[in-house]
Amino acid sequence: MSTLDTLISDWLNLPDAAEALGVEVSRVRRLIDDGALVEVRRGTPAVRHVPAEMIIDGEVAPHLPGTITVLRDAGFSDEELLVWLFTEDETLPGRPIDHLRRGQRGEVRRRAQAMAF
Repeated sequence: MSTLDTLISDWLNLPDAAEALGVEVSRVRRLIDDGALVEVRRGTPAVRHVPAEMIIDGEVAPHLPGTITVLRDAGFSDEELLVWLFTEDETLPGRPIDHLRRGQRGEVRRRAQAMAF
């Protein structure tokens, strides 16, 4: 089992993500290409999946796209940024993704920006 499978239990393939967002699959692909969502290939054969927790109430989690951009600018790979977003941080406290889902970006974004330097 990979680190991501340990941290993220609920994944959506692209058609399921499209349904959760109420859009076409092509729109989900654009969201991935634009950096609003992050996908990983899972399973055999490898199929593109996004973490279900990146979607809340039919929308991409608040402030997630900007946080993804900051982490990528800091040199994080997609797998590394998913690990960071979904790992418990006692000093936060909690997981960065949970704070973003609640619309609390301040401390999460500060920490992500600090890693860029």
